Amino acid sequence: MFLADPRVRATFLADPRVRATWRWGGAIAVLLMVQSVVLSGLFWLLASNSHRHTAEEAFRADCRTVGALHDAERHAALRRMIAEDIHRDRFLALFDRNGRLLDGNVAAIPPGVVVGRSSTVATVSPTQLPGKTRDVARLAVCAMPDGDRLLTGVDLDEAEEALRVVERSLIIGLGLGLLLALGVGLIAGRRAARQVDSVRQLTEAIVAGDLDVRLAVGARPDSFELLCAHINTMLDRLQVLVSDVRVIGDDIAHQLRTPLTRLRARLERGLRDAADRAAFEQVAEAALAEIDTLLGIVAALLRVRELEDHARRSRFATIDLAQLVADACELHTPTAEDRGIVLHCDIEHAPAVEGDASLLIEAVSNLIDNAMKFGPPGGTVRVALQAEGDAAVITVADDGDGVAPAERSLVTQRFYRGRHDCAGAGLGLSLVKAIADLHGFALAFADQGSAVSLVCRPAARLN
Repeated sequence: MFLADPRVRATFLADPRVRATWRWGGAIAVLLMVQSVVLSGLFWLLASNSHRHTAEEAFRADCRTVGALHDAERHAALRRMIAEDIHRDRFLALFDRNGRLLDGNVAAIPPGVVVGRSSTVATVSPTQLPGKTRDVARLAVCAMPDGDRLLTGVDLDEAEEALRVVERSLIIGLGLGLLLALGVGLIAGRRAARQVDSVRQLTEAIVAGDLDVRLAVGARPDSFELLCAHINTMLDRLQVLVSDVRVIGDDIAHQLRTPLTRLRARLERGLRDAADRAAFEQVAEAALAEIDTLLGIVAALLRVRELEDHARRSRFATIDLAQLVADACELHTPTAEDRGIVLHCDIEHAPAVEGDASLLIEAVSNLIDNAMKFGPPGGTVRVALQAEGDAAVITVADDGDGVAPAERSLVTQRFYRGRHDCAGAGLGLSLVKAIADLHGFALAFADQGSAVSLVCRPAARLN
């Protein structure tokens, strides 16, 4: 055998998978072996006690039957019971209070058999078994009402033979059971070790930076494979989060490169060209404005990330959407007047929702600000709150053509701008989309025109 070589055996046993297999397999095998031994012992006890309980029930019946008879009837009943014993395995005898035999097939009460004890295994001297002067029996002695003693018993030869058969069967069955337990334990241990090893390999790959590896899940998964499926789902989510972090980092690096380059060039030019204090102050003010813009971009990105992580749901409360939309309209009325835009608000009663009021008013404000920014100069911006069944719909529209159908899936991405002739970092609609997703709302674009709607359906409300 290849394990006969000590070096090969040492190398084989040094493999952690082999050690894990033996460890798991040994534990399961020992458990199954202990179970087999315990079950065999219980069966043996039940089998051995069954005959004793049956015999003692018969002894009590004999004592009740014979004790209820008068002296003459008692002797006749005793002889009849002996005659009816065709197998010659019953011992019945009647003794007086001094132990003298009155009638029956036993010569004397054996030593150690006490009156009133449930039963005792003892050697008897039968009187009606030709060629047999001694026999082993289970006996009981009970007192009769007139002081006599009734000895009743049963031969143990057949019971012992039956117990020997049971004993041999148990030994054979226990041996096979132990071998089966050892085999099943090793197989189950190998399988458990393989499963644990697969998780270990997965964690090693994850630690090494490979987020694409997954655990195998069969078509009809067992409990471990169901756990593997949950682990795979967790890893999918983890991969998405890591990808989002990388994307945010790339977005920040990409979006800040141009403003930082412009800021650096402006500062260099200002330091070179500024001749007096006023010129220096003008350069500094322009630099501060540019820095504020950059800080706003970073803050907006972090805010989107916070909303995507659903970190704000603990602050949810019941919100009156009518009051919220009215506040948003009032907030933007001065800006609309300054730009020569007519801000028209049509607010109906709508069902209350659960959410964060500051976030929802921020989403509505972003929609209104986009409508005023991208709509025709001097046009009209319409804000409406309507109830559709038990849902609430907030719609913002301007006089323009709106977002082109081909760009509707792009405008909610970070830093995407359909028009480059307007100020902004392209984060407004991505922030609105994040707020809508957090609340379970839907962000919808009209098939025609510029209307953009926040739709709260009953199934999307959060308790």
